[in-house]
Parts: sequence; C-alpha cells; structure tokens
Amino acid sequence: MPSAETVEGVAEGDSGDLSTKNISQKGNRSGAPSSIGSKDNPASDPRKMRRIIAEDPEWSLAVVPLLGDICINNIVKNFAEEPVLDELLPKHRQTVLSKLSTDLPLKVTANLIGDEDYWKRCCLASWNVCDVSDYDGSWKQMFFERKLQRMIENFVPGSSNMTQVDEFLTLASSFTRRLNIQQLLPPVREVSREDDFSEMGSEAGDIPDMDHFDFGPVMEKLPYIKEFSVAYGVKDCGMNFEWNLFLFTARDCLLLSTCLKKVTHLNVLRLHHSKLDDDKARVLVSHLLDHPSLTELDLSCNKVSDSGARAIGKLVNRRSQLVTLKLLDNRIGSQGVGSIAFALTKNTTLKSLNLRLNRINDEGCQTLCKALLRNTTLVELNIAANNITEPTAAHLAQVLIQNKTLESIDLTSNRIGPDGGKQLQEAMEENQTITQMDLRLTEAGQESEYCINQILENNRNLKCLLEEESQNQSQN
Repeated sequence: MPSAETVEGVAEGDSGDLSTKNISQKGNRSGAPSSIGSKDNPASDPRKMRRIIAEDPEWSLAVVPLLGDICINNIVKNFAEEPVLDELLPKHRQTVLSKLSTDLPLKVTANLIGDEDYWKRCCLASWNVCDVSDYDGSWKQMFFERKLQRMIENFVPGSSNMTQVDEFLTLASSFTRRLNIQQLLPPVREVSREDDFSEMGSEAGDIPDMDHFDFGPVMEKLPYIKEFSVAYGVKDCGMNFEWNLFLFTARDCLLLSTCLKKVTHLNVLRLHHSKLDDDKARVLVSHLLDHPSLTELDLSCNKVSDSGARAIGKLVNRRSQLVTLKLLDNRIGSQGVGSIAFALTKNTTLKSLNLRLNRINDEGCQTLCKALLRNTTLVELNIAANNITEPTAAHLAQVLIQNKTLESIDLTSNRIGPDGGKQLQEAMEENQTITQMDLRLTEAGQESEYCINQILENNRNLKCLLEEESQNQSQN
C-alpha cells in the first residue's frame, strides 16, 4: 500500500497541476506567454515530480496461486513424512505423482505407488539404457529387479552388510519375477608374501576355495520368481585379473543346488560361464531330478563332459518338465551325447536341444540321429561346430525323411561335403516340416544349398497356409 506522505505529495502535485493549467489557459487567451512555470510548480518538471512507490518491494500484480495448487505443493513437499495419495481425486493424484522426486525412500513408495510413469522416471534416473520389454513391460518390476541385481553383484561376502539386502527384499519380493546376476564377487582375502601363485598353479587348483554369495536367504523371500540366471565370475576386472575371481567352488555348488531344490515355482535356470565341471554338474542335477516346474535349463559355456552329460540324460529321462535344454560350448563327447540320445527316445516334453560347440563327432551324431527316428516332440536341434563329417550325412538324411516334428536344424561349421549336401538335398525333397536349416561353412556345395533353400521357402509358405486354415476353422 502507498504511504500517507506519498499520497499527500500526489495531492499537492495534482492541485499545482490544475492551477498551472488554469493560468496557462488564461495566458493563451490573452495571447501573452505564461510567466508561471517550473519554478512555482514542481509537477511541471518531470525530473522533480514525485511517484507512488509500494511499501512491499515484492508486491506485484501476479495472480494469487489457487488453494488447490498450494495444497498439492505441500503434499509433494511433505510426502516422505506424511504420504497422501489414495485419498486424492484422480486428477490431483496424477499431478502429485508427476511432481514427486525419484529419490524418495523406497519404504514409502514401494507399496504405495503403482503408477508406471513414476517408476519409469525412477528407472531413467538410475540407468541410461532401459529396455522394459525384458521385464514384462513393467517399469516397476524393472526397477526392483535391477536394483536387487546391482546389490547382489556388488556384494562382497564377509565385508558387505546383508541387512541392507534383507531390508530391500521385504520391499521387492512382490515385484521380482526374474533375477539376472552377471557377476559374483569373492571374499576379500589378505595376500601374504608367501602367497605367490603362478598362473599355472592357479589353474591346477592350488588356490584356497573362496565361497560366493549364498542365494538361499534371497530365494526364500522371492515367492514369485520364475527365472534365475547367474554367472560365477567377475566382469571388467582389467589388470586385477586372478584365477580365483572365477572359481565356482564345491560349497558354492552345494548351496546353490540346495537352494534351487526348494524353489519349486522356478521355470528357467541359467548357470553359465561358471566353470561347471562334471562333479558339480552331477550335484546340481541330483537336486533337480524331481523339480516340478523347471522348463528350461541352460548350462552353456562350462566344462561339462561325458560324465556330466550322463547325469543330464537322467534328468531328461525322468519325469521332468524340460522343454528347452542348452548345453552349448561344453566338452560333451560321443558317450555323453549317447546318454542324452537315449533319454530322447523316452522323453515327451523336450522341444529344443542345443549342443553347439561340443565334441560329439560322427559317432555321437549318428547315435543322436537314431534317437530322433523315435522321438516325436523335438522341434529345434543345434549341432553346429561338432566335427561332423560326410559319413553322418546319410543318417541326417534319414531323419529328414522320417521325422515329422523337427522344424529347425543347425549344421553350421561341420564338414558335410558336396556328397553329404546332395544327400541332404534329396532328403529335403521328401520333407514338408523343416523350415530352417543352416548350412554355412559346411562345404555342402552351392547348388545343393540353393535347392535346399528353395524347399525351405516352400515349407514356410505351406506352414503359413496351414496356420491360416486352422485359425479360420477355429473362428468358424
């Protein structure tokens, strides 16, 4: 508000203005110039004229904020201490969610906020790359799964505090469906001067056993987990490389196997890049023999050979629910694949088998082909890079003629040869189910590969027509 002194000044200025105006009008009527000027009337001089100045320097003509906006801002400001959300109207609730900070304590937001836009902001604030399609399209699920993954990957046994993991599990248990652990850190051990291990000595197993994170307490608190993937190793170790960073100890295997046996709702298990050998593979499989819901087992990039493959054959042969079995990049030979082949003659659930980068050779592949003549469930087979040569092509051709369920076969990097390619071509002329066949680096011959690709294209078109007919019949 203007001051009283200022108002009086304005009043005096106004009266001076009026008197000056009257005098000047009289002077103009008489034709003589007015002698009363700026000396008697300060208001006629802009430099001396007084102005109205508000007492409040922050006073402005801006519109006063709405009461609703003030309330929303206070709710956002005090949300950590007094969260208010469900009581708000839908439009006000969305406004509050859009203004909430992503740094709020999870004990406040975990069970209260279900809005996907809020959790999307939390994910983008934590990670640069976010592919929500890997998490069933749920940003909230993605946030809690990746947060738990990071906590476990950075956990150092004997040094890190397990209490923080337990507290987070109580909040994340309802939203965790998958757990993808890409590294596990070993305990920090004090290196003495006498501990001078060479690289050769490390490979020979002279380094003391070093146990990793125990997943037992974690799995007990994750009642909805469906997929579990783990690699016992360290990523990006750089110049700090040591062989003991990549040890999967016998105690690690026993703890993991015991834990997995209790997780009866698990569907997918991936244990890769962990130096899993035959002894540990037998221990693991012995705990999975009667698992009621395991449908995919991935033991890729390990050290499983014939002895471990025989144990896996028992798993396939039993009343298992396995649909997908991945054993690529191991050391399985002809005897080991023979056990798996025998299991295929009795199994009725397995649809995908991946044996790429093993050592099954011609003998093992021929045994596998004999099993496929009796198997009626396998749809996809990968036997790439297994040192398979031309004599086995005849057995593969027999499978292509008689087997009516196999749809995809990968023979990459095997020396099939031109004669073997012709045998496969002649067999494919009688096949209508194979839609994918990879013959790269097989020396099968360009003419044979071209003809086989034409047959594959025809089979794919036929499959599409049959699927359309079945859909039309189901609709009618």
